[in-house]
Amino acid sequence: MTVYSASYAWTGGRLARDVRIEVHDGVITGVGSVSDPTPAPDPGMSTSDGAEVRLPGLVLPGLANAHSHAFHRALRGRTHAGGGSFWTWRELMYEVAGRLDPDSYYALARGVYAEMALAGITAVGEFHYLHHGPDGVPYDDPNAMGHALIAAAADAGIRITLLDTLYLTSSVDGKPLEGVQRRYGDGSLDGWSSRTDLLRDRPHARIGAALHSVRAVPADVMPAFARRTDGRPVHVHLSEQRAENEQCRAVHGCTPTELLEAHGVWQPRTVAVHATHLTDRDIDILGGHQVCFCPTTERDLADGIGPARRLADAGARLSLGSDSHAVIDPYEELRGLEMNDRLASEQRGRFTPADLIAAAANHESIGWSDAGDIAVGKRADLVCVRLDSVRTAGADPAQAVLAATAADITHVIADGRAIVSDGRHTAIDAPRALADTISALGAGRVLEEGRRP
Repeated sequence: MTVYSASYAWTGGRLARDVRIEVHDGVITGVGSVSDPTPAPDPGMSTSDGAEVRLPGLVLPGLANAHSHAFHRALRGRTHAGGGSFWTWRELMYEVAGRLDPDSYYALARGVYAEMALAGITAVGEFHYLHHGPDGVPYDDPNAMGHALIAAAADAGIRITLLDTLYLTSSVDGKPLEGVQRRYGDGSLDGWSSRTDLLRDRPHARIGAALHSVRAVPADVMPAFARRTDGRPVHVHLSEQRAENEQCRAVHGCTPTELLEAHGVWQPRTVAVHATHLTDRDIDILGGHQVCFCPTTERDLADGIGPARRLADAGARLSLGSDSHAVIDPYEELRGLEMNDRLASEQRGRFTPADLIAAAANHESIGWSDAGDIAVGKRADLVCVRLDSVRTAGADPAQAVLAATAADITHVIADGRAIVSDGRHTAIDAPRALADTISALGAGRVLEEGRRP
């Protein structure tokens, strides 16, 4: 057993002082109070059974990144020169997608997941649709790209839910996949099922599913998909763009939310991602479900501001994701959830700090209901936030998440194992891994003259 002590810890949805946390075999076995914590070794150091470890600053539960596309990280800081739209950005994303193979995807994702660990993320939902070779032909291992992601997460020390994605068409009216999109498709629902049935859970990995969007899955396939994935975490891109809604109305006479409801997709474990452009009826439908917002990506792509407060008031449980990884900073995401709603409503205090931490630590949205709180029986995921940096100095510890950034994370423990110590990943030089991999991909050539948005 290892005993951790913290001056401040977020447990049971509130801030507590002088907290003692007992951990055995990666699980929290006791949470109590201490009046005078004894200084002890740094979390990055090895400890023997019974050792006490002093955790600095504010200790949060490990955070969950509920929506990730790991390969989008190669576009960071490279898509802003010419303006453009979501759709022109997508063409640049396709260029990067066309360059990856299992080895380079593993190398890129390893760096991305290490960056997540450095930000206090201990589990990721990877919305995975980059399945096959550039010409659409399966690899010898038909899940080689998914296995690369699972291995990368293991190396980075975080858990992963592989949300293996059904992607069959390129538009709401059923146009076939073309170009790099052929990498995404399995030809049919049966083809997708045959491939994904080969995937297996691992101690750090769970296999979920995703319906990419109403653009990518025909309506007549949706009911069978819902039946086959019942009981698993299932994520869906929903109403990210107004054009998607317009196309859905033109073809089906209803909104994407209504279409998915009519075909049984909204199961208890289904998560709507983005949910930016919703009607009142859409909000009523989603009120009993989970909704994942990705504020840094939604603003980066000029998608719009989703009705987060209204969804929460309707009963939806919120989670957060970094999606395209314009930044990987869960504190920026949770701040964005609050600040975007302030801008839209012209009112302050839309969510409490407790609400925001709950969204950022919503592991249930990706199938890890045994994580996300510092409580007995939960996984020992602990994140230390500095309270003495230039950003957090003087902040009320109960509100420090609204001042902190990923740069303020000093230590991260995932499943009882230290993966970040003194602001450095214990196994991976993340900046170098990312720089070397992105350079090797030639991602800079994506923005060569004539291809700028």
